[in-house]
Amino acid sequence: MRKRTVIKKILIVKPSSLGDVVHSLPFLNAVHECFPDAEVHWVIAKGLEGILEGHPMVHRLIVINKDMWKKISRAGDTVREIRQLYRDIRSEHYDLAVDLQGLLRSGLITMATRAPVRIGFAEAREGSRLFYTRKVQGGRGIHAVERYMRIAAEIGCPADRIVFPFPPKTEASEGMKRALTDLGRYAVIVPGARWKTKIWPAENFGSVAAKLKIRSVVIGSSSDRRIADTVVSSSHGRAISLAGETSLSELIALMRAASVVITNDSGPMHIGAALNIPVIAVFGPTSSVLTGPYGKGHVVLQSDEPCSPCFKRECSDMKCMIKITPGNVLEQAEAVVKAAER
Repeated sequence: MRKRTVIKKILIVKPSSLGDVVHSLPFLNAVHECFPDAEVHWVIAKGLEGILEGHPMVHRLIVINKDMWKKISRAGDTVREIRQLYRDIRSEHYDLAVDLQGLLRSGLITMATRAPVRIGFAEAREGSRLFYTRKVQGGRGIHAVERYMRIAAEIGCPADRIVFPFPPKTEASEGMKRALTDLGRYAVIVPGARWKTKIWPAENFGSVAAKLKIRSVVIGSSSDRRIADTVVSSSHGRAISLAGETSLSELIALMRAASVVITNDSGPMHIGAALNIPVIAVFGPTSSVLTGPYGKGHVVLQSDEPCSPCFKRECSDMKCMIKITPGNVLEQAEAVVKAAER
């Protein structure tokens, strides 16, 4: 597609997950530079809209409750919501629809726009590529950010400049400010993850926090509160927990002021990296080449076990994670903190 093509309205279909949405921000920036007068809409999953709310480059967020769609007991509600969604997006008359998700659900949403140009990856799964008018070879051995930028190049947008445009800076809540008042410089610890196999032992994070020169703030969702409490109790008073107490916009504000992020392979890891905060990431079953912290200045610790990365969500021994010691992580984190003092 040539840049001179008149594009007045664009739909980006990228509902989830948190890390994937962060990885899509450079694509959004490229589209904005390429079509500055176009109206951009974004299909986002309920619970993740906070990452894009108030974004000056996104004119409308279309929030879908995709988790409800999986529940048989809510089938009636799901059918009604999908019908309304399809009517809604068809009425928008998009000139361009881009599917960055590459699954059946996102492919169907892309098709429902009836946009004259519908673009997605040639290797998209679940038959979603059947719904595109144009397909792009994303490649399977490159980072997600670079895959998305291949679609940017396909539609004539600049693909060589990687910028993560977050919404305008948000202030921390009063409660968060009070919690952080006495900390000074701090590390952010992310002990949770969506897969059990991606979780480094909470006691290890606590051991790192106990010995690190600066204090630590443990973050996560409400479901991470128990693991966060274990980190705090293992830190001997060197860490506090805000797990389940921050919105996504507050999480971004918290990350902006951090000295280092110590984390599993997780969504908040990608926020930290995108904000250019040094990241120390523990990887086991997943590949840092494909989904590691993007950019320079980050450290990935991954054991030399031949089975890693296996991409499995269940594992009987977790040896790839256990072999990474608190001393390994502490050494890297201390180096970051020391370098910042110079």
